[in-house]
Amino acid sequence: ATYKLQLSPELTTRGIHDAFHASLLRPHVANDDRRFPGRQLHQIPGFGDNPTEWAVDRIISHSGKGVNAEFEVQWSNGDVTWLPYHEVKHLEAMDAYCDAMGIT
Repeated sequence: ATYKLQLSPELTTRGIHDAFHASLLRPHVANDDRRFPGRQLHQIPGFGDNPTEWAVDRIISHSGKGVNAEFEVQWSNGDVTWLPYHEVKHLEAMDAYCDAMGIT
């Protein structure tokens, strides 16, 4: 059996199909904001009424050396993630981190 869902115009314009086979559907379980904060739709870059992208606030630390290094990045929304060098090498936060660490 195939089910047709009512999708928002935003999802339709992004090319999301509205028909799914029953085997691909699962019951919706609402997000528990106490266990998983920061998962609201408006916090996903590119979605919501005023889509925004989060900016890197600062680089906290790193692990590894050279192009194989990974950097602990704090985002403007407070989230912290690890990113490889090639994703942070162009950031102003990377320049500030290198200056703070005495890396030229």
